[in-house]
Order: sequence, then C-alpha cells, then structure tokens
Amino acid sequence: MSPTATTGIVKFDPLTAPPNSTWVPPKWMTKPDDSPNGTGKMPNPPARNGLGAAWDPAHPTINGIDLTKPDPRLKVPDITIKAPASAANAIAFVDVNILDSTGAVPYLGDVLIKPPRIVSVGGKLSAEDLHGARVVEGRGRTLMSGLIDAHTHFSWTNTASLDGLADMPIEEHTIFALKSAKTFLDCGYTMCLGAASARDRLDLVLKNSIQSGEIVGPRFLANGKEMAPAAGALIAGITRFVETEEDIVKAVNEMADMGIDQCKFSMSGEEITEHLRAEDTTFPDRLVAAGVEAAHARGMRVCSHARSDEAVLQCLQYGADIIYHASFISDATMDALEAQKARVVVAPAINWLIGTLQDAATYGYPVSKAEAVGYARELEIATAALKEMHRRGIKILPGGDYGFAWTPHGTYRDLEHFVNIIGMTPMEAILSATAYGGELMGHPDELGKIVPGAYADVLLVNGDPLQDITLLSHRENLDVIVMNGCMYKEDKIGCGMCGR
Repeated sequence: MSPTATTGIVKFDPLTAPPNSTWVPPKWMTKPDDSPNGTGKMPNPPARNGLGAAWDPAHPTINGIDLTKPDPRLKVPDITIKAPASAANAIAFVDVNILDSTGAVPYLGDVLIKPPRIVSVGGKLSAEDLHGARVVEGRGRTLMSGLIDAHTHFSWTNTASLDGLADMPIEEHTIFALKSAKTFLDCGYTMCLGAASARDRLDLVLKNSIQSGEIVGPRFLANGKEMAPAAGALIAGITRFVETEEDIVKAVNEMADMGIDQCKFSMSGEEITEHLRAEDTTFPDRLVAAGVEAAHARGMRVCSHARSDEAVLQCLQYGADIIYHASFISDATMDALEAQKARVVVAPAINWLIGTLQDAATYGYPVSKAEAVGYARELEIATAALKEMHRRGIKILPGGDYGFAWTPHGTYRDLEHFVNIIGMTPMEAILSATAYGGELMGHPDELGKIVPGAYADVLLVNGDPLQDITLLSHRENLDVIVMNGCMYKEDKIGCGMCGR
C-alpha cells in the first residue's frame, strides 16, 4: 500500500480502516474514476458549520472576522533576550557561503554582528570593521539562520509511555526541561514554539529565564497544559479538563493572565491510545469556537492537536492558528485550508509517525503493533496529504513532537523528512525552518534570515545543506552557533584573527 514511484497514486484496502472510519481517500490519492460517485467529482462541502452558522470555505468568516487573514487582535509576542555583560563587541564571519533565507542563491561574502543584531551582510569587511571583532574564518562554509521547531515540548521526558510524561517530580522535571532547551540550541534550533507543557507554568518559567539571561536557550514562546474534555484527553496527567464553554474561557484567561503566549486544544485521538483513534474527534464545536474567541480576545494564538478531518475543519471554521498533524484531510477540508494559507500553518510532526514505526520496538512497541493500531496507514495518508499541501503553497513547518523514548530530544530530523518524504527541495525545507519560522514567531523581519537588522541567531555549517540536507540533522556539523549575537559554540579551527 505504498505510493508508486511514478504516479503517487494509492489504492486502499478498506479492511485496513478502523470500523468507525468515515474518511474517503481524496482526489490527490486516487484516480478521478475512483471517486465515491464514479464521476470524478467529490461531494460538495458543507454550507454550514457545526454550530449551524453559514460556512463558505472560499470566503470564511467567524464573528465577522475574515479567516483568510490573521486576527488583528493577536499580539506580537516578545522574543527579546537580555545580552550578558560579557558579550563581545562584534563578531565577524569572513569568507562564508551566505544562505540568507530570502530565497536568493547563496553567495560568498562577509557578515558583521554587533550584539544582538546583524549589521552588515555580503560585502567585504574593512580593517576598521574587523578591528576589535572576534573573527571567524568561514573558509567557504555555510552561514545560515538558526532553525525553528514549531511543535516543541521541552517538558516531554523521553519516556517510553504516554503516561510517563506526568510521572517525573517537579524538581527533576524543571531541570530536565532546562536541559531540553539547551539540547535544541545545541542542534541549531534558535526558535521554539511551545506545543504544550506537562505542567501549568513550566514553559513560562523557562521562557522567562531565557529572556532574562539566567539560562541560555532558544527564543521561546510558551504554552500551558493542553486542554480537552476528560473523555478526550490523550494523557490525563498533563491535560486540563474543559467540559463547558465557561470552563474553556476560564482556562484561556488564566493562561493569558500568567503570560502564556499560545494555548493548545487536543481535538482528536491518537492511535497509540487504542481507544481514541486518530480519526476520532474529541472537541465539541461549541468549545472550539468559545476557546478560540477567548484566546484571540486576549491576543493569544491557538494550537490544535488535530489528526481527524473533522478536527482540521473545526480549526478552519472557528479560527485556530496552528494545526498539528492534519493527517486525515478530505478534498473539501484541503480546499478550505488552501483558502486560509496566509493565516494558518501546519506542523505535521511526521517524525512521530516514522519513529513509532521504525524505532519503538527497542522500547517494547514492536513494528507489528504500530502497524496494527494504524500508524503505517496514517503515515501513508499523511504523506500524500502533505505533498498536496506543499503543492498548493500551504506552509508546512518542522517540529516532530520530540521527547519520547524513540523520538528523544536531540534527534531532530524533520528537514530530512521534508525532502525525502514530502518532496521539498532542500531550499524549500530550509526556508520552512528559517524564514517561515520568523513569521511564526511574529517577527518576520528580525528572525529567520541573514539580513541587516535581524537578530544574530546564526549557524556556521560544515558543508552545504542545499547539497546534503542531512547535515542539519547532526549537531557535529554545526561548527559555530551564535545566539542573540553571542558566541554559544565555536569550533577549534574557525577563528582566524582573534588570537586563538
């Protein structure tokens, strides 16, 4: 049941679907004459949303707000980090291959940093520019922006079970999360967007500590506990239960009062639970609508665990901003997603599916089990959907749900998957992790690019990731990491003029 090498067409055995499945393979996965009515046409999209209000996927609105654009009430998040008093006056990279993430072809040149920002890109630096600067000889290596993980769980504890995420005592848990943040930075991830915290304030404490300069880590936007009705919780110990509209509005406002940047709704199941399947939708429409409205009214974005088609459609009908997974998606929902592609991003966390199938056996979850519960089927369906999203220009960002035993922190390989599985070019994959990352963090002109005025969060890569994207999956290929204009990691051979 794999896509053919030439056509990408998939034929599904209906016996592989769970008994309650209503998902129908969409047109990009089947030949036209395989559509449900045999005419090559798919059913018309619903004319009303789940609350009975009019729904036009081509011109979507909710409460008078145009869903093809970001809600104007959303706040621009604070991503500043206090520089240490010991920061160098300047850092100069000379003779580097500059991959600036503007879409331009890389070119040789010099880059000057005066903490915390980049001040000069491309031209040959003068002796005056270099005077007093810490100089790094690039020798043609690639200088590029740091990367984003758009689905970050600092507090996921590399456990071999879902319930294990709630077991670690708070003191050890805080230290573990701090180390996770450092691991992301060690691996070149200078931007992280929290996708849920195992404890109410753990993300927030880390963010505040990074921004104050107490600890070193990526620029980080904090989340709280994910929310779900009790019957729809994937992991009860790390979930805040919301049963009514009043519950979810209260929860959202409490997070906003704390200073949380975005909140998370767990809106569909997960195959590994075996009782809440990926195609099961767990959030009533009224809760989604009330929760998104409450969050946007406080300037917060909404993230969603949404594997089922119905959950993805709920995100689009009521205004959720960041969709995680989106594995099962119909023709009508894909059309609706395309109409909102200037507002919504997808972070599929495809590495969770791959890791569960390929790497979990060592931890007591054999391949046969992963296949039996539906992960092979979901990976195939999700891959085809992501290829179609990419074809339509929908923004897909890296972030792999890392923090389980078979997807541990430090094994970040989303960009490989984007190239090898989804079919992005290496440049497209890098843009998804850099320029698009700056957009997701709310600072498109200051993050994710090597341009004058941007924050100096940069990587010097030993090689050309446009020729070998796997270079970015292994931290040993990152010879230099600069964070907020300060030298975080420096190789032993790259410094040419600073006395080393």
